[in-house]
Amino acid sequence: MPGMPSALVVQAPPKAVAVTVTDDTLSVDLADGRTIAVPIGWYPRLAYGTPDERVNVQIAGAGHGLHWPALDEDIGVEGLLLGKRSTESASSFARWLAQRKHAV
Repeated sequence: MPGMPSALVVQAPPKAVAVTVTDDTLSVDLADGRTIAVPIGWYPRLAYGTPDERVNVQIAGAGHGLHWPALDEDIGVEGLLLGKRSTESASSFARWLAQRKHAV
């Protein structure tokens, strides 16, 4: 109707319901039926993780985030939808990688 304010509809990002990590792809199935797939190289900690570490993922934040405890990696579903890569600095990643080598 003319003169009536329009309603603002804010949609929450879809929630993750399943996660698969292969040697080259991170795939996330969403509650709305879509699947997001991105190169694992976007997230160096996942790329350097073992298959056992990669499979140990927790869907966190009521489905809005993913957490890999053994890799100390957290990825948000919204960031995946927006095509955002890891923002970890090269020096931070180098320290993490060095700690892994010492732990082995």
